[in-house]
Amino acid sequence: MNGETFYEWMEGVLPRLKENCVIIMDNASYHSVKLDKAPTSQTRKGDIIKWLEDKGEVIDRPMCIPQLLQIVKRIKPQHQKYVIDELAKKHNRNILRLPPYHCELNPIELAWSSVKNYVRMNNKTYKLHDVKNVLIEGVKRVDADMWKNFISHTKKEEDKFWEIDFVVDEVLSAELESVTLTIGDTSSDDSLGTESDYFF
Repeated sequence: MNGETFYEWMEGVLPRLKENCVIIMDNASYHSVKLDKAPTSQTRKGDIIKWLEDKGEVIDRPMCIPQLLQIVKRIKPQHQKYVIDELAKKHNRNILRLPPYHCELNPIELAWSSVKNYVRMNNKTYKLHDVKNVLIEGVKRVDADMWKNFISHTKKEEDKFWEIDFVVDEVLSAELESVTLTIGDTSSDDSLGTESDYFF
């Protein structure tokens, strides 16, 4: 699979989907072909400057490549567009990208796991033709009820992440409130310093 083949496949699929539907997509490279690639350390300095200026950045003093790339890093998220996302928008469909390395938030992973397990348990001859037939049987087993269960399981995983996120926020907030840093000379016991000596 590559970006071009996936794009052609999506062109055929998108008109068949309901308007305003949400397509969950992982971060496979062929899903993530960028419309306007940001410069890297391998990019010529003149091309980095042009990319930045095209995005409205003013480069009014001499800068070396690492300095320019710091600006690229800062503004890149605002300008990051994917070819597939733009194609979906033309058809009034929406792409929801999963966070990297979080396959547990994608119900299709549970479906593939079920199919692969079926093939593993029922592959008796190890001949390609027979494996293909067992694979087709495994795919057909994933019915509407199984899919609902996969979705339900994924939602529970998502809820766990939300809960953990709130717990982390609470812990960090509590720790920040209890931390006081003192700046300056604190060698004198009778001097507690001024309010400007402390960060809360």
